[in-house]
Amino acid sequence: MKNFLLPLATALALLVAGCSGGDGGADNGGNGGAKLSVAATPVPHAEILKEIKPLLAKEGVDLEIRVFTDYVQPNMQVAQKQLDVNFFQTEPYLDAFNKERGTNLVKVTGVHIEPFGAYSKKYTSIDQLPDGADVVIPNDPSNNSRALLLLAKHGLITLKNPNDRLATLKDVATNPKNLKFRELEAAMLPRVLGEVDLALINTNYALAAKLNPVKDALLIEDKDSPYVNFLVSRPDNKDDPRVQKLAKALTSPEVKAFIEKTYGGAVLPAF
Repeated sequence: MKNFLLPLATALALLVAGCSGGDGGADNGGNGGAKLSVAATPVPHAEILKEIKPLLAKEGVDLEIRVFTDYVQPNMQVAQKQLDVNFFQTEPYLDAFNKERGTNLVKVTGVHIEPFGAYSKKYTSIDQLPDGADVVIPNDPSNNSRALLLLAKHGLITLKNPNDRLATLKDVATNPKNLKFRELEAAMLPRVLGEVDLALINTNYALAAKLNPVKDALLIEDKDSPYVNFLVSRPDNKDDPRVQKLAKALTSPEVKAFIEKTYGGAVLPAF
């Protein structure tokens, strides 16, 4: 991807709502400390970051939170050095993004797990799902596979390799219910939930849509999910003192207590 100036990238993000959309909004602390910019999706990532702003201010770090509603611009803007770090993604997604886009972003620390779920407004049990059901799943490589693995674990499909974290629809071995799959941008899935039989939705988007993964999901990953959400940086600033202070704050007892109290099991500490 060509290197765009920040105003153009932000304008594009605003125009493509829900797909390539950062709102460009910064939560500026104005604390006079060393500024550190971080890209994040709204829930729970930006909420967690806002919770630790005062902790970081005491450490001399003025955290600037830039909120995005997609999974592409947060990585591109960090890679292009328009922002310092980001907090929104799992390791499989990061690996797939680096490979596809030619970037070299790196993990700093794991923070939490968001158990991935399958939702329906038409049915209250997965057993009610009819033959030929219309099923929508994310179209990015990591979450696409994650959706298929969840369906396979519960017997709705089988995969050629049930442990392949980059499985695609081409790897579906059997589909007993003849499910009709469509792939959409992850941010779009809550919006079409009422129009389909089943939607496989990332927890951050589910929470933003007022869905309760613990209560509303017909299928959900268990606490042993390998999909930890990481703070991510570039190799050149991974060891920056400001980044390390953010990493320490994100894995603090205060954040653990905040996650447990605020999300009631829909988000789980990974430390």
